[in-house]
Amino acid sequence: MVRRVRLVGIYDADGGLAGEFRYAIGKLAGRSKCALCDITHGWNPLGSREWKQACAASPVEMELVHRDEATAAQLTAAAELPAIVAYDGERWIEALSTAGIEACSGTPRLLLDCLADL
Repeated sequence: MVRRVRLVGIYDADGGLAGEFRYAIGKLAGRSKCALCDITHGWNPLGSREWKQACAASPVEMELVHRDEATAAQLTAAAELPAIVAYDGERWIEALSTAGIEACSGTPRLLLDCLADL
């Protein structure tokens, strides 16, 4: 039996209109940076076309949340944000660190390929 893990990507930004606005202003000013945001959205607040196409072609399923939407256990599992955490039915663990996300160089397919074996 194949055991599936639940994947949650946690952005290094707050949700809601105010959080999105603060992040966008910070990004424009060079003060805010989130490698996961760059992969999933780029400059498109509705999500990048490349991200949507990569998700449609990949078996990887992942929920995306902002840091203020993540649970305490998810945030504890992440050494820093952004991160991707996995729940195997018992506990949350970090599946991909900030450095791992940054290594995907803004490419959705690379990120999903890194997660495909979980």
